[in-house]
Amino acid sequence: MIRAARSAAAVAVLAMTLLGGSLAPALGATASAAASAATVAATADPLAALRGQRPLWHPCASGPDDTAGAELDAAGADCTEVTVPLDYRRPGGPTLRIALARLPATDPAHRLGTLFYNPGGPGVPARSLALALRQAAPALGARYDIVGTDPRFVGASTPLDCGWPTAGPGAAGPDRLGFDRAAELAKDLAARCAPYRALLPHASTRNTARDLDLVRAVLGEPKVAYLGSSYGSYLGEVYLQLFPDRVGRAVFDAAMDPDRFGPDLTATQGPAMAAALTAWAAWAAGRDDRHHLGATTAEVLASVERVRLAAEHAPLTVGAHRVDARALPQVLWTVSAGDDGAAYEDFSALASVLLDAAEGRPAGPTPLLEAVLAGLASPDTGGYAAAQTAVMCADRAASRDPLAYYRDIQAHRADEPLFGPLTRNLTPCTFWPAEPAEAPTRVRNAVPVLLVGADGDPAATYPGQLSAHRALTGSRLVTLRGAFRHTVYAGLFAPRDTCVDAAVDRYLLDGVLPAQDTDCPSPRP
Repeated sequence: MIRAARSAAAVAVLAMTLLGGSLAPALGATASAAASAATVAATADPLAALRGQRPLWHPCASGPDDTAGAELDAAGADCTEVTVPLDYRRPGGPTLRIALARLPATDPAHRLGTLFYNPGGPGVPARSLALALRQAAPALGARYDIVGTDPRFVGASTPLDCGWPTAGPGAAGPDRLGFDRAAELAKDLAARCAPYRALLPHASTRNTARDLDLVRAVLGEPKVAYLGSSYGSYLGEVYLQLFPDRVGRAVFDAAMDPDRFGPDLTATQGPAMAAALTAWAAWAAGRDDRHHLGATTAEVLASVERVRLAAEHAPLTVGAHRVDARALPQVLWTVSAGDDGAAYEDFSALASVLLDAAEGRPAGPTPLLEAVLAGLASPDTGGYAAAQTAVMCADRAASRDPLAYYRDIQAHRADEPLFGPLTRNLTPCTFWPAEPAEAPTRVRNAVPVLLVGADGDPAATYPGQLSAHRALTGSRLVTLRGAFRHTVYAGLFAPRDTCVDAAVDRYLLDGVLPAQDTDCPSPRP
């Protein structure tokens, strides 16, 4: 999960305002907004006044400690805020402020337009990551104004923070007692968001897509290009469905299944995660002299199994940390960070430490393991996990029967012993204090769009990518074969692939879609 810094003081102010019961001021419903609402009511288009806003551009840094904002400023970015309705069914009601950054095209004489970028999440601020895109893909930055928008309730966009002491319930563990503990934690996390129940139904992807279109209108762009990765691909799918005539060229990297996205999407990820782990084990087996995990794929996987069984018996001691059955699948999830030698080397060192701990040897964490364990033990600083959960709960209703999840985990104990108790576990959505305000978006259209992804993606699974491809009948799919990485373009969050990059750049820069679905060769030896 990508993380970005945010002022704790700003979050505290918002929390106190909301808890004090004054909803409108916390949502930016100022006197000027109320006046705008009156204007809106008098027009045929209820959003006319909001579309007519004039952005007030300003430096991005919010203060001397805002390093991300300072980097945007140094790169020539402008920042602003756009007022949007909390509830688009009531455009004259409470409002939110959506923060965005715009990086002007570095070759304005050949400018193609504006490119919206969303890096995924949900719950990830996108303003500073617009700069990461321009740095990774300078050809795009030359021809497009790149716009990164912090989605509603995230980052600088009227942030929501429920004060969670942890990011989630983790895995269910090996038995009913572990599941019941996870359920109690999920219930507690949901209860901490109850003071914001008036906001929660409006955290949906549909509303974020509407926010993007309002930003488009305020920027004066008839159409925009769009690049979304991971969850950003699902946001793009919804935007394309709601506003098909507002998109010029769109690329979805690691496309999500539009018919499954929601709190239970992770239930599809267990087999893909196991395949990614097996691919790593084959690599590690060739380096047994260094990591001592086994000389064959089967031996390496057997070492991981010994770690799992030991953690289920008693927490493993790793330096100052304790790794129990709830945390272990989350730790091993880091195998999805990449499938190149550097990522595998780091993960192999991590696995060796866990094996030492499982077999009673002294075990000190590697830098990667220390970062992972410290993150799991930390509170949800900034509210990113709560915001992510709020989006998923607002997009699709979850089962309110906790035992349905336990039965599902039990049914897959044999075939998904490691990751199933994590991917199939319940979430706070089971106890969420609000219901979705709208039905899930049914994505079915023929707008041209380019899909790119790896067939071994452990998070945006390949069956889900194929489902998106079928729903978007105007799409072309470029598949990176034999790769076990999440996202594939420009090396932003996974190893770079020149074949994928060429297909994306040719479409976004020249407007040329592949004539048919194509494959890029496996990057693995």
